[in-house]
Amino acid sequence: MKRISAVFLCFSIALAATGKDLMPANKNKNEDPRALRLEYPKLKSGRKNLLIVHTTADYGINFSLEWNCRKKANRWTCYEMYDGNTCTSGRRTNTFREDKAIPKEYRTTLSQYAGSGFSRGHLCPSADRLCSREQNDQTFLLSNMQPQYQKHNGGLWSKLEAQVRKWNNAAFRDTLYVVKAATIDHKSQTYGYTKKGLLIPKFFYMAVLCKKGNTYKAIGIWTEHKNERANGKQLAQYAISIDELEQRTGIDFFCNLPDEIEDRVERELIPEAWGLK
Repeated sequence: MKRISAVFLCFSIALAATGKDLMPANKNKNEDPRALRLEYPKLKSGRKNLLIVHTTADYGINFSLEWNCRKKANRWTCYEMYDGNTCTSGRRTNTFREDKAIPKEYRTTLSQYAGSGFSRGHLCPSADRLCSREQNDQTFLLSNMQPQYQKHNGGLWSKLEAQVRKWNNAAFRDTLYVVKAATIDHKSQTYGYTKKGLLIPKFFYMAVLCKKGNTYKAIGIWTEHKNERANGKQLAQYAISIDELEQRTGIDFFCNLPDEIEDRVERELIPEAWGLK
């Protein structure tokens, strides 16, 4: 009887070890259970950084963001795009307002934008969330904004937003995992603060992961935030690898992917695979 028990124990240990070996390795995923979906970057530690997840009754998670309370600024917004949560028939609500999920003393306000010379630039765009009034309404929370020169916001950034929507079709993807943000972490990557306390980034960027079947690919987009139109430039000129984007920002994107997949897609830069020339 003891011999049988010993054999069974050895078999159980071997089976457990084999099962563990079959699990995809992921040494750097987020620990916060709210941030385990593929679109989430690695969360920044510290009490002054808030993770905020906005949800709707009909569509679940709408978008998420990380908020730096000390700087009163968005570090990034992330969200998914797939057939079930993107529509084209809804209306823009224009309900710009403070985000009450952030303690009042750490919010940005409409009065800070008034007369600042900067637009309230969406990160998760209104046009990406048109399935319901609630879904669209949340995109107008000021926590989902960065102050932008209008020539950038209505020019190059708008073109890049439209390009992401072109990728959002069933022939191209099952799901897009999107991060949009601007540089606030390093003083050298900002223009400083306005008189009313808005932190102005020098760069805006995107990180996009595409899943189609069992395949993945990723691309980074990097733009300089200037008060001028970027005329005549091909969008491929703004494409960089995710590895390069991580070097520039210090943020670990798509950290919840298995390490083997993450390493491969983040070092690749193939603009043609994204229809960019």
